[in-house]
Amino acid sequence: MGICLSTTKSPPSRKQNTNPSNRWSRVRSSSTTKRNEDAMIHEHAKAAVEMLLQQQQQQTNNGGVGLTFDRSTSLRHVGANSKRYQPLPRSSSSRARLGTDPLVPVQQLLNQKDVNLDELETSHIVLVHGGGFGAWCWYKTIALLEECKFRVTAIDLIGSGIDLFDTNSIKSLSQYVAPLTDFLEKLADGDKVILVGHDFGGVCISYAMELFPSKIAKAVFIAASMLKSGQSTLDMFSQKENTNDLMRQAQKFLYTNGNNLPPTAIDLDKMLLKDLLFNQSPAKDVALASVSMRPIPFPPVLEKLSLTDANYGSVRRFYIETPEDNAIPITLQQSMISESPPEKVFRLKGSDHSPFFSKPQALHKLLVEITKIK
Repeated sequence: MGICLSTTKSPPSRKQNTNPSNRWSRVRSSSTTKRNEDAMIHEHAKAAVEMLLQQQQQQTNNGGVGLTFDRSTSLRHVGANSKRYQPLPRSSSSRARLGTDPLVPVQQLLNQKDVNLDELETSHIVLVHGGGFGAWCWYKTIALLEECKFRVTAIDLIGSGIDLFDTNSIKSLSQYVAPLTDFLEKLADGDKVILVGHDFGGVCISYAMELFPSKIAKAVFIAASMLKSGQSTLDMFSQKENTNDLMRQAQKFLYTNGNNLPPTAIDLDKMLLKDLLFNQSPAKDVALASVSMRPIPFPPVLEKLSLTDANYGSVRRFYIETPEDNAIPITLQQSMISESPPEKVFRLKGSDHSPFFSKPQALHKLLVEITKIK
């Protein structure tokens, strides 16, 4: 997530940083003819949301003991001092999808016979969400990858998705990313995965690459922060002369420790989510995000990464650009690519900051293509 700090304005008070309204203005669509196009993904959406809700309820009933899906997995981490988080209300939408990513049967997009899993270094893909998001945002990607028989794990970082920890109590990047590092640590010797990080998830997978390079076959950065050693996410955005006015308007800093201390988290104005993150995404996905997104912990944003060529540098990196991105503009993405070139760069034409919503089929095709690169 892009972070814009103004040095000319005094820190806002707690009252200024608390949004008393959580209403979302619903986008009306006059078209009903496109609904049949969306039938397959709509069914996947309902199934994914129902699974997440069932998991949340069973976790609550079982005292926080997580459940796993058959092939795709949503991971959460429970700390000893976890603070309960009130689940948000369920959202539904029957509006027609946008025509930005026409539905194409997965067999037509990519012949499953072309994906011989036995020839891949690994068929296990681990999806790491961005700041404020959760494992829920990958529901289309999970469904499409499973159609091709990939094993998929979608992780909820601390204080994200259905993880109940209070975001304002997160103190460090290592704490925030613990569900990912715990997962990698438990992988059997010889097992490898492909890490896919979106937005601030790029920082999280970079941190994991430094710790567990032998367990990571490839790393994919999607509209993500791809930092150099000694750099923080805040550093990356601060060095750019052109500030992101929309991001600045959307940010709401939270000061749960008092206004005289640094912010504890960043919330985003629900009324600006569509323009900032989902300007090319279907209305129903914007509605899902508006009731599912949570604050972004601030301390990890300030933390500088320590990366070495021997560890981080030994993992093959790939970057997927999103040219219609209003959160991490394409110029900033290209600047990161230029300063730390990956093995290969792909571009998702017409994608906003959230291609798993705006361009799910095209994103799926690129991910499968990356798994096949020798």
